Amino acid sequence: MWQRIQTLYLAVSTILLGSMFFSSVARIVTPDGGVEKIMYSEISEYMIFITAVFIVNCLCLFAFKFRNIQMRLCIINAIVLLAFQIWLGVDYFRNMKDMTYSFTAVFPVISAILNVLAARNIFLDEVLVQTSSRLRSSRRKSR
Repeated sequence: MWQRIQTLYLAVSTILLGSMFFSSVARIVTPDGGVEKIMYSEISEYMIFITAVFIVNCLCLFAFKFRNIQMRLCIINAIVLLAFQIWLGVDYFRNMKDMTYSFTAVFPVISAILNVLAARNIFLDEVLVQTSSRLRSSRRKSR
């Protein structure tokens, strides 16, 4: 399982998404000069998105025996992650003057790219298995 590159892509993506549970999305400078952190866990809509994509990413990571399902889940998860990134971008431009966003705000797009790369490698792995299966069956028939 761990020797495949798609598993490593999915593991890094899962770690990035898991780190979002414990990190801050933005900082606000208060009028008295203090800094207030806003965590992802404080915004319920963000937590719903993060929890959903984290669970699907874990399913993708451990569904290595079912390549077609794994590949489809990776693509669906990448689309949802892109939607989440667009939502973060809209919030960024809406609150640009009030808040300073952290670097974790780009984790969804990085995770989406890793999921697409994993889906591509899962597809290539499945094609390789199908090709070798056809070669073996044609060799048996020719004897």
